[in-house]
Amino acid sequence: MRDDDERTYTVLVNDEEQYSVWLSEKSIPVGWRAVGESGTKERCLAYIGRVWTDMRPLSLRMLD
Repeated sequence: MRDDDERTYTVLVNDEEQYSVWLSEKSIPVGWRAVGESGTKERCLAYIGRVWTDMRPLSLRMLD
């Protein structure tokens, strides 16, 4: 990660509740949606670290 990265990122989530960081200037890919969190990459990754507590896809968690 670049220390001088001043670009704005958006946190995305898919139907399997997997998270990703995406450059805000780019179109959101099909199958993903914004969760409302944006900012520096560091801020977005910190948000993901707080909310994504189970890395398994939703379809696997539903089997428990």
